[in-house]
Amino acid sequence: MTSLAKRESRSPYAVIMGALLFVVALTFIFPFYWIITGSVKSTEELNAVVPVWLPAQVTGEHYERLFVEPALRWLLNSVLMSVLSMALVCAVASMAGYVLAKKRFPGRTAIFSLLVGAMALPKQVILIPLVRMMNTMGLYDTLWSVILPSVGWPFGIFLMKQFAEGIPGEMMEAARIDGAGEVRTFTSIVMPMIKPAFGALAIFTFISVWNDYTMQLVMLASRANLSISLGIATLQAEYSTNYGLLMAGATLGSVPIVLIFIFFQNTFTQGIALGAVKG
Repeated sequence: MTSLAKRESRSPYAVIMGALLFVVALTFIFPFYWIITGSVKSTEELNAVVPVWLPAQVTGEHYERLFVEPALRWLLNSVLMSVLSMALVCAVASMAGYVLAKKRFPGRTAIFSLLVGAMALPKQVILIPLVRMMNTMGLYDTLWSVILPSVGWPFGIFLMKQFAEGIPGEMMEAARIDGAGEVRTFTSIVMPMIKPAFGALAIFTFISVWNDYTMQLVMLASRANLSISLGIATLQAEYSTNYGLLMAGATLGSVPIVLIFIFFQNTFTQGIALGAVKG
């Protein structure tokens, strides 16, 4: 078996596929490499006609200039918006998905059809009503104006409903016979069984809110409330661009995304795999 596996691993097909995967991986990794190295290059190396692949001398001047700006405040704003949105979306979507999957009530099919239809609508369609709602509630130009509109994310409810469909009804019936109420049934039976979906939904929500530049641009106005992506955009001058400063900001802004994926990758992979099997 070992020799057969070695022969298969050395087959032309395996070699070609390995080379293609290496090229694809290199293609995805190279932008990160260029941004990280660019953030520690000198201005002369960044503006050189011939690309400098490795900095001759590492410099922290761009990070020093970045921290003169309220970059840490912008980063904290983005983290708060993304983490709170992630927590609220997971909580609301899990409960709504459970109800739509396991409860029978009039209008259930119509509500689910509306949610599926809402998934096809771009957020820009409802952007003006959202702005007016946030302004009426006195939340415009606050972090909550970005957090609250994301709570009823139709995709999150759809994802949780699909997972909740696979919960055996016998287990829930047994819990009710033992005297468990709705809250106890949900926390003790439903939540552990849809745990893989939480990891997938958590990463999807975090990345969606973090990268939702349009919503942040419309809802946030004051400089202190800007997100890291908006803050980096303000660092670009009208007639000149400090690419080192922008790359330092992009490097700083990518750190939370990488950490979130590292912490949730196992649950995320499991959730995606189970979702594919259910589909």
